[in-house]
Amino acid sequence: MENLTLTGLLKKTATEFPNKRALSVSGKLDLTHAQLQELIDHAASLLIASGIKPGVVVALTFPNTVEFVIMFLAVIRCRATAAPLNAAYTAEEFEFYLSDSESKLLLTPLDGNKAAQAAASKLNIPHVTATLPESNSKITLSSSTGAEPNPDAVAQLVNSASDAALFLHTSGTTSRPKGVPLTQLNLASSVLNIISVYKLTDSDSTVIVLPLFHVHGLLAGLLSSLGAGAAVTLPAAGRFSASTFWSDMNSYNATWYTAVPTIHQIVLDRHESKPEPAYPKLRFIRSCSASLAPSIMSRLEEAFGAPVLEAYAMTEASHLMCSNPLPQDGPHKAGSVGKPVGQEMAILDEQGNIQAAGEKGEVCIRGPNVTKGYKNNPEANKTAFQFGWFHTGDVGFIDADGYLHLVGRIKELINRGGEKISPIEVDAVLLSHPDIAQAVAYGVPDDKYGEEINCAVIPKEGSNIDEQEVLRFCKTNLASFKVPKKVFITDSVPKTATGKIQRRIVAEHFLAQVSTAKVPKFGA
Repeated sequence: MENLTLTGLLKKTATEFPNKRALSVSGKLDLTHAQLQELIDHAASLLIASGIKPGVVVALTFPNTVEFVIMFLAVIRCRATAAPLNAAYTAEEFEFYLSDSESKLLLTPLDGNKAAQAAASKLNIPHVTATLPESNSKITLSSSTGAEPNPDAVAQLVNSASDAALFLHTSGTTSRPKGVPLTQLNLASSVLNIISVYKLTDSDSTVIVLPLFHVHGLLAGLLSSLGAGAAVTLPAAGRFSASTFWSDMNSYNATWYTAVPTIHQIVLDRHESKPEPAYPKLRFIRSCSASLAPSIMSRLEEAFGAPVLEAYAMTEASHLMCSNPLPQDGPHKAGSVGKPVGQEMAILDEQGNIQAAGEKGEVCIRGPNVTKGYKNNPEANKTAFQFGWFHTGDVGFIDADGYLHLVGRIKELINRGGEKISPIEVDAVLLSHPDIAQAVAYGVPDDKYGEEINCAVIPKEGSNIDEQEVLRFCKTNLASFKVPKKVFITDSVPKTATGKIQRRIVAEHFLAQVSTAKVPKFGA
């Protein structure tokens, strides 16, 4: 176990299933496991020739393309650290993430990313584009040192279980987003956990619907499939499209898919308004990253004739923590995120005592998939790693059958369709507007996304700022998914007796003024 690496796992699969399909771009390209491995090693040799050394952080911002998959795995193969970033970030956001991760190179597709390039330029980080010109060619990089790539340089590199392979950020609730380094061992352990609970094999096939800069799509969709010798299809557009989803699922004989509740809802709505002539025979449908309403679960099962397995995950655990089992392994319970998979889990009280079945407390975990700690953040590590456990910040209980039920969040993160957004970050942007005196962002229940962002704003005296101006300012300074849906211009916000602003109280106060669908706002 201590020598377990993601790289080793994928190499073993390529040796066992060399001629099985590994990766397709819908209607354009098919690669076997052996071909994919060859492309990864070649791209790694290009990176080494251009000066990438073990331990260096390489940022990548791509749609869901074959180039992303190859370059992501090539970076890891070099013993460097891959830091995938959301292409929708603003230049300011890119600047924070590139700086905080200490990235030394920015990789993008051929057409680039203006905001990312502007941030990289400001930080003096070189920018390189990666492209796979033809299906039977190799990756080419835009910048070369002139040094010839040497395949032996890759062959001589031995990946270690302790190598930091992936660097992601999780939104901070009381501070800036926290950097989460994940090792080869973390990633390989999680991949094996996912393969084991869903019994993934070389006869499985899935279509990726989630962005690969998130652990959900990356670990559960892509890497676990590759690790099992199974096949993955990327939509031709580089992102989820409801109009092509089922044709891709049918064309590539998909046996399962994983998504956030928002996408399940879109898929269901389309099925009800414009059903397909035929649907593939699915072994299961997986839901994760936000709470799935039991009514949606039953509608999905009825529509597509497959069990819907809800799971619970987080970045710090390299994704998977809990899942409902396949039917042959036990019941799946609506409203529960299932049983722990491949790690220890306990419900602790504030003193660190383990709670009995049915007793509520904080959900805590430990196992080889869990990060060793946040980067350069001793304060956060002190809070998160107490009593020998990692503390998730979620409140729940484990029932008599060993199934976890989440009942709320300690953290104040806004969970918008699986995107975890820090209200503090939104506050900071609002408060940077010259006409805003006070601002508080908060989550409200939403029937499409599970949770949506609203905010209350107190203008400075003499200002006549309106909702439109606040939204315009947010759209300029925040990624689109972080922009509040509704802005309340007010002269006061409710405070506690000690004068503190509590988001929950503010949310309840303004929710009373509008009617919103009551959907559970907690989840994994």
